[in-house]
Amino acid sequence: MRKVAQRLKDILHAIDRIESRIDRDDEAAFRSDEMLQVWVVHHLQTIGEACRKLPDDLKAQHPEVPWKSITGMRHYLVHEYFRIELDTTWQVVEEDLQDLRRKVEGIIAELEDD
Repeated sequence: MRKVAQRLKDILHAIDRIESRIDRDDEAAFRSDEMLQVWVVHHLQTIGEACRKLPDDLKAQHPEVPWKSITGMRHYLVHEYFRIELDTTWQVVEEDLQDLRRKVEGIIAELEDD
């Protein structure tokens, strides 16, 4: 069973993987490259799964992270894959990942201090 810190690091790793292939200033490249879209969706699913497996008490201690929205997106990406909207996916990449990174890094720092 993966530990809490491992799951949080899984989130950071998935963000790193997305950012290794995405240029936030080039939405057109994202929209024109199906393999890149699949790459991003896969790693967003990983983020959602890692969040889903975190303990409820940790999520309750950190309401600043939109855990339900993240896991909800994961469910959508996994189960409604024929209805994935590139606008929403791009918006998450462009607007939400850096904020999520900062919050998760803060949680990891708190865990390391304990």
